Amino acid sequence: MRNILIAAMVSLLLSMAGTPLAIRLFARRGYGQNIREEGPSGHYDKRGTPTMGGTVIVIAALIGYFSAHLMTFFSSTPEPPTVSALLVLFLMTGLGLVGFLDDFIKIYKQRSLGLRSGAKALGQLVVGAVFAVLCVQFPNAYDITPAETRLSFLRDFGPSIGLVAFTIWVLFIIVGFSNAVNLTDGLDGLASGATGVVLASYVLIGNWQLRNSCTTALGPNCYWVRDPLDLAVVAAAVLGALVGFLWWNAPPAKIFMGDTGSLALGGVIAGLAFTTRTQLLLVILAGLPVVITASVMIQVGFFKMTGKRVFRMAPLQHHFELKGWAETTIVVRFWLIAALCAASALGLFYLEWMPKQ
Repeated sequence: MRNILIAAMVSLLLSMAGTPLAIRLFARRGYGQNIREEGPSGHYDKRGTPTMGGTVIVIAALIGYFSAHLMTFFSSTPEPPTVSALLVLFLMTGLGLVGFLDDFIKIYKQRSLGLRSGAKALGQLVVGAVFAVLCVQFPNAYDITPAETRLSFLRDFGPSIGLVAFTIWVLFIIVGFSNAVNLTDGLDGLASGATGVVLASYVLIGNWQLRNSCTTALGPNCYWVRDPLDLAVVAAAVLGALVGFLWWNAPPAKIFMGDTGSLALGGVIAGLAFTTRTQLLLVILAGLPVVITASVMIQVGFFKMTGKRVFRMAPLQHHFELKGWAETTIVVRFWLIAALCAASALGLFYLEWMPKQ
């Protein structure tokens, strides 16, 4: 618990203090957001707002996590970083670098499109494939690896699907959720708040899995998770960094996270889903990004089949903008939806522990 608090506090303070420095630096260098001409007209006022703020989130989260472990070296029981946590942080940082390249190209070429879609997807696939292969290695003393080549909901279930199929499944989840958070990042503070409730949920899940670990007490509902406490520390570190960033990213935003932040955040929640054995539960936990992504798929598919649109504009948040909803109204209501999705997922997670009549 101490490590969770230290990681969250350090990353929060660094992000809170570091974001205004990034705003001034990026503004001075002209690292401003370009706005798509086909987007809502109300977004034109945001042109030039500093972007790539996700660099602050990633750096603050990394420092927060390692600071928590550094503190333990001065205690009688030092706690080095765990493999599971390092793999999730690798996934976050690797996808953040892909997003950084995308953001930098947008700024350098002064256009709303950065990396070509193929190059961006290749970067996501390479980082995801490395994570997929490594997360089924490194067994601990109980022969538990960071992830298993099985599907999971509240825990692993069913037989192994094999390394090749598992790698494809990992890539599908990683690319899907990193792009889902990217699509959610369309209004000030929306992606920050929606991802924050997912990270807060993983702090609780990691703690619960630690208290009910099969390595300490075998039971019918115990968890075979390699490093549950340290995964909660990772979630807390990223959550602290995100809250500090949200202070400046809330409407009206002084800075945007850009693809640097959205891809990194999508990666970290996907990584936590695999290492806590809650892959399919993430679909409910991160219900808002899932719904927003589905709105894009519905819009594109329906338009190709009929030439007509279901929504005034996709992603879904822009549909409500064009209906006349104020931006802050959309953001707060979508935050509420995100919180309800997370609460529903946590309810399902704890349901199997309820006394059976």
